[in-house]
Amino acid sequence: MNVRRRHISGIAIAAATALGLGTLSACSDSAAAANTDKFDVVAAFYPLQYLAEQIGGSHVHVTSLTKPGQEPHDLEISAQQTAALGQSDAVLYLKNLQPSVDSVVSQSDVRTKIDAASLTTEEKHGNEVGGHAASHDTSKNDELAGLDPHIWLDPVRYAQVAEGVGKAFEKADPKNAADYKARTAALVKKLDALNTEFKTGLANTKTKVFITTHAAFGYLAERYGLTEEAINGLDPESEPSAKRVKDLEKMAKADGVTTVFYETLVSDKTAKTIAADANLKTDVLDPIEGITKKSRGKDYFSVQQANLKALRTALGTK
Repeated sequence: MNVRRRHISGIAIAAATALGLGTLSACSDSAAAANTDKFDVVAAFYPLQYLAEQIGGSHVHVTSLTKPGQEPHDLEISAQQTAALGQSDAVLYLKNLQPSVDSVVSQSDVRTKIDAASLTTEEKHGNEVGGHAASHDTSKNDELAGLDPHIWLDPVRYAQVAEGVGKAFEKADPKNAADYKARTAALVKKLDALNTEFKTGLANTKTKVFITTHAAFGYLAERYGLTEEAINGLDPESEPSAKRVKDLEKMAKADGVTTVFYETLVSDKTAKTIAADANLKTDVLDPIEGITKKSRGKDYFSVQQANLKALRTALGTK
């Protein structure tokens, strides 16, 4: 393994002082990333944690800053996590998704910083981009002006990120580079197969339009020729305007939409209200920001396959 960093950044020292060294020695899994005999990686949230685990295998010790069931957008990093991050070998994050993570990473002297957003291309998605119901909606949402961070929901972009992470691991831990390379190739192959499943499964549907609670599925929709209509914007906690709700109900009727999708980590109240008013069904479409007992699968691939099944049912296969 490469020569390991064992000094603590100024941020980490401050955090350790505030908490007491005894607290750090007994911290939770999300903070206990450092000082193992493996390549220590701190991942910002589940999709990045999964990549690190799949690529790193037995050579890495991976912890996530975001706990299962916690909404990643709302994460505030604790002093414990800041201290542990400072002692780790690498951090894997997605710039502009979690401001508190961006801030800590920018100030940390952790040797290997991997920004997943830099490993693929990001685009603007949201109700004003390609959304025909939203073209009549005058509500304002600053979140929609930003780049869509949900790159992992597109298997092709996720594979690009995987390749970049693999190369970063090879460079940072050259002793195990051959294993990282092989495991990355195997993961990319699985993602290619998943992409084929989606492409084939969604090629012939009765409608191409689906409604979700927030605009997480723009990349997926674009990849497979669908149109996502989000009740909210990129912010899952935002509230839609009354006009937006009315437009969605009209659009659902015109385009043969049968289902309003909600997700596992955010309240389903708005989705169920709109569905009831428009006489539509509800179902889960999981943005895979975390795996919990409510998830329809145990990992990224099984949840994506559940998403494909839900989309095929809602869109109607010919």
